[in-house]
Amino acid sequence: MAGRSFLDTNVLVCLVDRDEPVKQAVAERLWSEEATTGNLVLSTQVLAEFFHATTKQGRNLLAPAAAEEFLLRFALLEVVPSDAALVLAAVARTRADPISLWDALIVEAALDARCTRLLTEDMQDGRSFDGLVVENPFRGAKQPRPRAGGGRPVVH
Repeated sequence: MAGRSFLDTNVLVCLVDRDEPVKQAVAERLWSEEATTGNLVLSTQVLAEFFHATTKQGRNLLAPAAAEEFLLRFALLEVVPSDAALVLAAVARTRADPISLWDALIVEAALDARCTRLLTEDMQDGRSFDGLVVENPFRGAKQPRPRAGGGRPVVH
């Protein structure tokens, strides 16, 4: 990967989601190739969302202690803190651009960290925000589909 990349919550959740094996493999490859380069960036929002998404009732991907262990590893990356200036910049972005406040916080954190790529599946692939380009790391990843009549899933 060239340049600095900001990881959105959904990419990190895919690291632990066994219900999405193709996405999990993509996320694991991305993590193993890039986590030690110093080019991956997160925000405090992403850390909090990861904990919530992986431990909430009904989903329970991880026990709280296991989710905390992942957070300890993620916290070794550069983490952009959420502060009043970031929130105000995100609010201004929502007035100029039709995106949610939560997405605007992600965009502003990535811009604050001088990232050139935002890795997420939650925004339009290829979209640009002031030089920050949205990339869906799962684009083209095919999920297994069950065969007609049952049986094991097949990758097409």
